[in-house]
Amino acid sequence: MNHKMKMAVLLFLAVFSMVLSIWGPEALAKYQDKGTLNEIHVEDVGEAGVGYRYKLNMNEKLYILSRCLSSRTLPGSEQGSAARDRTAVLNDGEAGIYQEPEGSYAFVANYRSPSDKEITDDQVYETCNRALSALKEAGILPEEVREVAASAYDATLYSAIDVLEPRNNIAVWKLSISNSQKNANKENRLMDAYIGAEDGKLYEFYVRTPLLWEDIDTKMIVEEWSRYMGLDMPSPYESDNPLLETTPYFHKYVFPGIGDEKTVVTVGFYEGINELFLKIER
Repeated sequence: MNHKMKMAVLLFLAVFSMVLSIWGPEALAKYQDKGTLNEIHVEDVGEAGVGYRYKLNMNEKLYILSRCLSSRTLPGSEQGSAARDRTAVLNDGEAGIYQEPEGSYAFVANYRSPSDKEITDDQVYETCNRALSALKEAGILPEEVREVAASAYDATLYSAIDVLEPRNNIAVWKLSISNSQKNANKENRLMDAYIGAEDGKLYEFYVRTPLLWEDIDTKMIVEEWSRYMGLDMPSPYESDNPLLETTPYFHKYVFPGIGDEKTVVTVGFYEGINELFLKIER
């Protein structure tokens, strides 16, 4: 090949390379678009719209439920009668009716159906009986406490929500002896309880027992309940104020909450009706 032909070939290759660099990417893009435009393509990308889900630990759940229960407001007449019922043993201590919550914590009736991770209204009684058995085995409740049945109790699903941080929420079932049982024998009966809708744990309870105050070891009860719940061990609540409760028979304990916040748990006793309670309301 002579010199002139070599120069012509090199010139052609240079021009071709220049044209390819200018028009090549656009032509390739158009070719790729033909395979994607105006056609439906399906791609498995997992569960859309779920995003990050924050999972609360037991101490955090306890704190949120405590704040939500403490933020409830009872109508004046109901609040007065509820206190009288517990302390003066009038009407066997029936519970009041809740109004709209106040503050940044809401405790509201949940009228939706339970999710697939939550206990249903058909399952809540069996779940409660398992929880009662666990508390009996731990020595928290005496064996005389009777099982619950749907015919004698009312169950309502509630949501406890931190309004400022809605991801901080917990669903609970409130189980209460039915108003239709007003004149029934309430000895050794569970009166009220809050049961976790996902974990089935008894967060709070009021129960009639044959025990007297001198028979009750509150320190043992709160420590065994802590183990049952999966909580950190509590510390005694440092206060000598006898007016913290409507009964003189109680001891209070403190659990870690969220951040630097604490949850106060009270183990107490209503004399006359022999009602042992563990509550997380302030």
